[in-house]
Amino acid sequence: MFTGLIEHLGTVFAIHRDDSGCALTISESAPILVDCHIGDSIAVNGACLTVVEFDVERDGGYFKIWLANETLSRTDLGDRKVGDQVNLERAMGAHVRFGGHFVQAHVDITATILSKTLDGDSLRLWFRLPEPTAERPSLLPYIIPKGYVTIDGASLTVISVHDAERTFSVMLIQHTQQKITLAKKASGERVNIEVDMVGKYVEKSVLAALEGGGGEAMRTFVQRIVEETLVNKGILPAAPASSDIGAIQ
Repeated sequence: MFTGLIEHLGTVFAIHRDDSGCALTISESAPILVDCHIGDSIAVNGACLTVVEFDVERDGGYFKIWLANETLSRTDLGDRKVGDQVNLERAMGAHVRFGGHFVQAHVDITATILSKTLDGDSLRLWFRLPEPTAERPSLLPYIIPKGYVTIDGASLTVISVHDAERTFSVMLIQHTQQKITLAKKASGERVNIEVDMVGKYVEKSVLAALEGGGGEAMRTFVQRIVEETLVNKGILPAAPASSDIGAIQ
């Protein structure tokens, strides 16, 4: 589990690819390796990866990770080049303050940077999600204004969402621009997206209730809420009030 608060920027030092995946060596990472062990998890640009080798002193502190083909297809890590910086975060400790949001570092998909616009000393960025497929459905139901989204491992607040265009925006204050790689990326580049997992669990629970044994009660409940909303908006007429006069003796 991670928080989405980036601890450090590492540098891609070496890349070795073959048909089975890719070995990535990240240097200049000593500050996050002081308590590292083989097998530990480190989020690299928002992807939870396992440390298979490390040295706290060599090359400014380096560690090596292995990327399976699934990881390469889900993330932007296959686009990285030697010399690129990457966002790094160690797995969350139970003793630390939880300042971001629940991040699994299981990247859902990549989005494309559409535009970058200065707003005072802040930076507004717009992103477009890819066309949904049966294998990778739309993530837009989980992206809402003022909700959370994880971009390249950083926990950020959504500013705007345009469902029809498959786009959304975030704002980076000056401090954040200096602490993560996102501000340095250009329009057209890909970023790793992980949506809030709480929304996924809520959706699955509701669907299970609708399809399971409690489905009829859930349908009745939802129908009543929808009808009340339509009546309040004047779209449906109010139901006539029932009379108990005939029952009085």
